[in-house]
Amino acid sequence: MNTNARELAADFDLEKLTDEFYADPYPTYRALREHAPVKLLPNGSYFLTRYDDLVSAYKNTKLFSSDKKKEFAPKYGASLLYEHHTTSLVFNDPPAHTRVRRLIMGALSPRAIAQMEPDLIALVDRLLDAIAAKGKFELIEDFASAIPIQVIGNLLDVPIDEREPLRDWSLAILGALEPVISADVFARGNAAVKDFLGYLDILVERRRIRPGNPERDVLTRLIQGEDNGERLTPKELLHNCIFLLNAGHETTTNLIGNGLVALSGHPAQKQRLLDHPDLIKTTVEEILRFESSNQLGNRMTTERVELGGITMAAGTPVTLCIGAANRDPGQFTDPENLDIGRTPNRHLAFGTGAHQCAGMALARLEGAIAVSRFLARFPRYALNGPPVRGGRVRFRGFLRVPCVVG
Repeated sequence: MNTNARELAADFDLEKLTDEFYADPYPTYRALREHAPVKLLPNGSYFLTRYDDLVSAYKNTKLFSSDKKKEFAPKYGASLLYEHHTTSLVFNDPPAHTRVRRLIMGALSPRAIAQMEPDLIALVDRLLDAIAAKGKFELIEDFASAIPIQVIGNLLDVPIDEREPLRDWSLAILGALEPVISADVFARGNAAVKDFLGYLDILVERRRIRPGNPERDVLTRLIQGEDNGERLTPKELLHNCIFLLNAGHETTTNLIGNGLVALSGHPAQKQRLLDHPDLIKTTVEEILRFESSNQLGNRMTTERVELGGITMAAGTPVTLCIGAANRDPGQFTDPENLDIGRTPNRHLAFGTGAHQCAGMALARLEGAIAVSRFLARFPRYALNGPPVRGGRVRFRGFLRVPCVVG
């Protein structure tokens, strides 16, 4: 086993992943943590798998930059994908990051999120009613992906009859963030950005003419800016609306889908939650740790830096493996096992430091309501065929999960 682990670590190349890795990356992550925690990849970048190393990189924004202009220029060229991914909140450093984040966080206040709960419960219950009427259902399409699309649609006050393209646009744009992409994925991503920008131009113009309530309508708040006169530029406004949809859509879809599949595969933990529904908050945290929706982050060193005994030159790309860090035995007891009562649980599914996910409170609320109400309604739900993974390394989730209500 130790020899195999050494070979796994030695042979690992993020640009040449196997089907076995996509199905279950965790043996490879474990091998890397043990034998090459600061792994030099063939393309000259480094791949980090230890919890403490990720925390160091997250918290030192001066040494580890989130700005992606240098990294994305050769990948995307002068394309709309390049414009989008170098303008959105997550791929910028302070002070630009700080300014945009402040405006978005103002629209995602605890009070605003608390006001969303009744509508969220009603949405989940409507979806559960539809599932009950069918008996056999598809977990992702019929439930997991339907929730965040409607929540973000409500946040931006997108008319319900105009929401249909949102999921496909999001999947196409985020799919282009994979380490290696085909010409077809690149073309689909660019087309999605173009179509999304065109739609947002219309939506923003409507909202300028007829503003919504800035306490509930994130788009109106972003348009109006802060009382001190701080505003987003037109380009920042459009691209960060796209970012809000993307950041809040696939990761939350994966949280719900991964969680219900994991509970199905761990019947003792599922029964524990049924017996103790008050464990739902720690359950959501454990799902986020055990099967992190977002598995990878990226940074670029700004000067010579040493990490784990390895010296990296300035301008070195670094991949932060969240999925590996969240199973680091140096941080978590018995990390390969699902424990819905795990405390403490300082996982990195939302990152940490200045770039900690701006929408994490909303994601937690969506996950808690979705999983708890689903389980209460269908305690004997079961998979009705093999689930199909999304085939991506950065965002870990399912494309399809056939189920029956039980």
